[in-house]
Amino acid sequence: MTDPNVAQPDADTAVTEPIAAQQDPAPEPVDFEGPRRRARRERAERRAAQARATAIEEARREAKRRASGRLGVPEPKRPARGVVRGLKMLLATVLLVIVGIGLALILYFTPVMSARDIVVVGTGAVSREEVLDAARVRVGTPLLQINTNQVADRIAAIRRVASARVQRQYPSALRITIVERVPVVVKDFADGPHLFDRDGVDFATGPPPPALPYIDVANPGPADPTTKAALQVLLALRPEVAGQVSRIAAPSLASITLTLGDGRVVIWGTTDRTDEKAEKLAALLTQPGKTYDVSSPDLPTVK
Repeated sequence: MTDPNVAQPDADTAVTEPIAAQQDPAPEPVDFEGPRRRARRERAERRAAQARATAIEEARREAKRRASGRLGVPEPKRPARGVVRGLKMLLATVLLVIVGIGLALILYFTPVMSARDIVVVGTGAVSREEVLDAARVRVGTPLLQINTNQVADRIAAIRRVASARVQRQYPSALRITIVERVPVVVKDFADGPHLFDRDGVDFATGPPPPALPYIDVANPGPADPTTKAALQVLLALRPEVAGQVSRIAAPSLASITLTLGDGRVVIWGTTDRTDEKAEKLAALLTQPGKTYDVSSPDLPTVK
């Protein structure tokens, strides 16, 4: 039974309140940010900041170009480091070449390094004056202007000179070294005795040294086969045997003979096995006899 003094709820209100209570929204879930999301967010923020800084820098450059009146003109690119280094090396090389050429011109055309002293070595029968006359080098000539090969050829043209060598000695000397010809045999001609060296070159006319062997060939000279054969035999002899030879004859290549100072005769034959024959002859001469035949070294004989 209802109390008339108590206010009764309205029907619509009573029905609505439970429904409203049921439709209250639930609290929103908290958005949790993990380490990976935080890292991605920070990278995105850095890229954005960098992009803003680049845009600001481009805007600054654009404003600078506008102010200087170069709007629309692209800014020149700076050359790469490798290009700059290569240009520096090229420049240094060019400078070195220029300096080298300049120094060479100075040395070639000025007496800074000139032949103020000419040294001659190896003279004996040939005098220093003969060498200097043949060399034709004026004192004071720049060393680089002297053709040493030509000077050596002129000196070697002296009959008594076998070879010549010319060297520049910086800063101020020229050295000339000669090797004189040594007489090995002699032969009489109408104008007097002619001296021949080991190559068969007729290099002097005059009195021969004592005990110099006489060569008996038809036409002595460096190109004559019999001369070459006779000298080959003479130079193969042992010193104690060569000192006893007074004459060597080679009427042909197959009939070479030696005559010793005491009159003994050596029949040599051809130039075959020359060294072996020379060894056999040195032993054979210790035996008494007048004719020693080593033409066949396997059967040397004494008569």
